[in-house]
Amino acid sequence: MKRYLVFLSVFLTLFSGVAVAVTVVAHPAKALAASNRPQEYLALGNSVAFGVNPLFDESNADNFIGYPTPVAAALKENLTNASCPGETSSHFISLTGTDHGCGAYRLNFPLHVAYSTTQLAFADGFLQSHPKTLVVSIDIGANDLFVLEDGCGGNVNCILSGLPGMLATLSANLDTIYGHIRNQDGYHHQLVALTYYSLNYSDPIGTKVISQVNQVVADRTLAWKGIVADGFGAFAAASTAYGGDTCAAGLRIVVSSSPLTCDIHPSPAGRDLLAQAIVNALRTD
Repeated sequence: MKRYLVFLSVFLTLFSGVAVAVTVVAHPAKALAASNRPQEYLALGNSVAFGVNPLFDESNADNFIGYPTPVAAALKENLTNASCPGETSSHFISLTGTDHGCGAYRLNFPLHVAYSTTQLAFADGFLQSHPKTLVVSIDIGANDLFVLEDGCGGNVNCILSGLPGMLATLSANLDTIYGHIRNQDGYHHQLVALTYYSLNYSDPIGTKVISQVNQVVADRTLAWKGIVADGFGAFAAASTAYGGDTCAAGLRIVVSSSPLTCDIHPSPAGRDLLAQAIVNALRTD
């Protein structure tokens, strides 16, 4: 996802997620092979889960640490992070679906785990062959918003007009994703969705828009018996003393100190705050 900094400031309110897990044996031989493995945590999503940092070398995926890493450490579970920078909910399901950079990223740079299929197909195979998986997390939806902005050429009225259709597509895609996880993969452990944060909570339009994305994510996650981790609320609370500015609060990656300018992605402090929101949600479920 190379276009982070050009996204319309009103909508530069990134972030969201969902996690699930189950213990169903889809194939006895595969289950037996996995039986001696530790309990598993599968992370799905886009650049926030991936841990994108524009200051680091993209040729080495180990340079990037997203929120799933501290979550796995807290839960003492073996992490598989299948997230892809630029992933949309449509491209998550189909490689011919509308994309915002995941496909190009995969062609040029390594992910944390290698696969040639869709992220959904990878998740299907992983869950069916790893019956000790207890948690799956996903953040998806922000790049759907970026695609809408691109199509509108940054025109705010156009974006607001197209938002209901985008949200409807996101809702339908989440049903497809969760349907695979719960039904096709037989996965019935914890499913957690992490909501996106606002870049600046004093921006009423941007904050309202990302809240609508979060509402769709929350509604569909709860409908599929998942839980919602409040990334939005965590960043709001931590930035209150800074007037709601998550850059000034140190929650996003600083790319320039004079004037203070941040990338849309979480800093290590922001990443850890999001991780704690997931852990808190899982432990109170």
